[in-house]
Amino acid sequence: MSWLFPIEKRDLPGRRWLSIGLRTLHLIGIAGLAGAYLFHLPHSEWSGYLWLAVISGSLMAFIAVYVDGIWLLQLRGHAIFLKLFLLSSVFWLFDEPQSGIYLLVILISGIVSHAPGKVRYYSIWHRKVLTKADLINKNCGES
Repeated sequence: MSWLFPIEKRDLPGRRWLSIGLRTLHLIGIAGLAGAYLFHLPHSEWSGYLWLAVISGSLMAFIAVYVDGIWLLQLRGHAIFLKLFLLSSVFWLFDEPQSGIYLLVILISGIVSHAPGKVRYYSIWHRKVLTKADLINKNCGES
């Protein structure tokens, strides 16, 4: 699995500016989704923002995994999957977008993205802060 967890992070030229651009587009998409979740506007008025949020978010996740797949094993990656689950729950649990879910997703985003490293890099599966050295030494199960 060295393709997913390279010994050294992969370089991606222009990654900093690409990330800034994608985050900006993602924030615009999330802001536009407020029309659905908070104001119950017609689908036609917010669906473009949904696509912008999904595409920009997917590209950010792809870049994170490309650079180093350890992201998938840490809380910062787990939070993304939790947010996707919560936001997509509207399709099978509710008739329309729920403002409480939207606000919970924003809360998770704010907390996880600004939490200290010992929180963001924690792995629920390994029950500890997961580092590159853990993967290289294959001692992920040890405490």
